[in-house]
Amino acid sequence: MVLMIVAVLMGLRLAGELVLSALNRAEVRRHAAAPPPAAAAIMDPPTYAKAVAYTLEKSRFGVLTEVFDTLVLALVLFGGVLPVLFAHVAAWGAPGAVWDDALFILIAGGLLSIPGLPFEWWAQFRLEEKFGFNKSTVGLWLTDKLKGVALLFAIGFPLLWALLSLVRLAGAAWWVWGFALMFGFQLLMMVLYPKLILPLFNKLTPLPEGPLRAQLMALADRTGFRAQTIEVIDGSKRSGHSNAYFTGFGRFRRIVLFDTLISQLTPEELAAVLAHEIGHYRRGHIPKMIALSAAMLLGGFAVIAWLAQSAWFDTAFGFPAGEIAPAFLLFGLLSGLVTFWFSPVMNLFSRKHEYEADAFARDAMGGAEAMTGALRKLAQKNLTNLTPHPWFSAFFYSHPTLVEREQALAARA
Repeated sequence: MVLMIVAVLMGLRLAGELVLSALNRAEVRRHAAAPPPAAAAIMDPPTYAKAVAYTLEKSRFGVLTEVFDTLVLALVLFGGVLPVLFAHVAAWGAPGAVWDDALFILIAGGLLSIPGLPFEWWAQFRLEEKFGFNKSTVGLWLTDKLKGVALLFAIGFPLLWALLSLVRLAGAAWWVWGFALMFGFQLLMMVLYPKLILPLFNKLTPLPEGPLRAQLMALADRTGFRAQTIEVIDGSKRSGHSNAYFTGFGRFRRIVLFDTLISQLTPEELAAVLAHEIGHYRRGHIPKMIALSAAMLLGGFAVIAWLAQSAWFDTAFGFPAGEIAPAFLLFGLLSGLVTFWFSPVMNLFSRKHEYEADAFARDAMGGAEAMTGALRKLAQKNLTNLTPHPWFSAFFYSHPTLVEREQALAARA
């Protein structure tokens, strides 16, 4: 019965993804020859045609990837692979050892990522290359993968060992202590990631002294952000896509701008993007999202604890009853089958925050022109889909569409 329910959930999610992708492609094709006036005002005809082609090709490739990933997951869950691996790894440790359970989760996660590597390679060096976005090399791509594996074991193993040790030491309330450990780790990583992890992959440098830095720092002071520095990340060594983001909290907060973004926008438009990121801080979005993340993490630990003590759960997949390590792994593999259907709700929160940050940027810049100009250039340079199907957008877009953002900026002007 458990396996049947899982199979149904897998089929439903795959069907949902395929239907949404098909609806989105149909919507894009419907407007391919004659874009709506709001979209036509954003892109010239050649750029719009290229954006349509990029969207359709990504969608077709995404369908292939989704089907393949579902088949791999089905093979792993129903083929008895994981119990064999668990028994093999468990034999390495003494009875009652914890380290072998932690190692099992890491090895299983690493092995499960291998089948998808050819798809990742194709996406980077064929699809992205075709549309002029790929700036990486095969050597850099492989180095990134090896660094990721090294970090997985260097950070993941001690963390999992501590978490699984808590299960044995804390008794029935282990999931509360486990949540505290993981949530504390997440907060710590918000501070340490840009300082210790990110530099392993990218070079971060302070924005050089000059008129641009003076303008952006003045904006930060004017809007009450008081940033110690604005950093530039060398995103151009991997991709032509551009972005900006906010990281850290408290006195550790910082704004990071992609070097591609700086090359694509005017100083006024960069200031508007910075004001948007500051808007997330000033409107309290960071603590709100941290609180939401904490609530979801606590709920996840409660579910894992319930599943682990349910004899039917582990045994349904071929594991010995009551084993906590398989329960963690299975929850990680299966939770997406349920949370997928709640994506529109989560995206509603995110979109609300984006509208608020846009409004903050408009007010900080004394009008919507700079923000609108920045958004339009970003859409052009990134070949953004301007006509997504509303259902597809609801499930997969954490940001409002560009047309929606422009309408909101104009309505509140």
